Amino acid sequence: MTQLEQFTTPVDDIASRMRALAATLPERDGIAVFNRVYLTVTEEVERRLDAGEFPDGEAAVTLDVRFAERYLRVAEEGFPPACWRPLFQFRRHPGVRPLQFALAGINAHIGHDLALAVVDTCRTLRCEPADLEDEFERVGDLLVSLEERVREDLMPGPDLLQIADPLTHLLGSWSLERARDAAWSAARALWALRGLPDLAEEFADRLGAAVGLAGRILLTPLGDRSGHNAAYGM
Repeated sequence: MTQLEQFTTPVDDIASRMRALAATLPERDGIAVFNRVYLTVTEEVERRLDAGEFPDGEAAVTLDVRFAERYLRVAEEGFPPACWRPLFQFRRHPGVRPLQFALAGINAHIGHDLALAVVDTCRTLRCEPADLEDEFERVGDLLVSLEERVREDLMPGPDLLQIADPLTHLLGSWSLERARDAAWSAARALWALRGLPDLAEEFADRLGAAVGLAGRILLTPLGDRSGHNAAYGM
């Protein structure tokens, strides 16, 4: 058994778990909205892995799986940490739009889980964060491109994209690129603190709380605009 087979779940197994989860959730559920987005990401990562687009396939698979497992444990077990709690609390709120659910999930997963997944991967592969930087950047670039597509797919119609619409202001208040950069800095800090477990745990807890606060803001109920949710199959 190779180190990769021993320590990771194949990416297609991760995708299968996401599909199984989707089958149990109502389409309009906030977790279901994010899960569909994440499944798209996972399928694209798998395609690029098969095409050999990652220089270090083992590192890319390990990071991708460690990352996804953090979300799946929360979604399957239903005990969300602070970063995920707002999405679980508001997942069925009729005044929260699908795009808000998607961005709140991305915020929790990138802002908190990604940093911890980098540390998990370093421990699994016995490497340093710097050894994963190329894979981190490639996955990050993919997420940024997919975020743009998510905004296009879930964006309300042009009649709602007025400067007075609160959603316009929420969309401008959060950036995946900034969240990704912050996650890399947090991962390096957590790795530096690995010999001080109490301090590392406190740092991770405070990170989760800060990310959760941003998620709560993203999920501010804006009112259910008649017809638009149905138009996007949500």
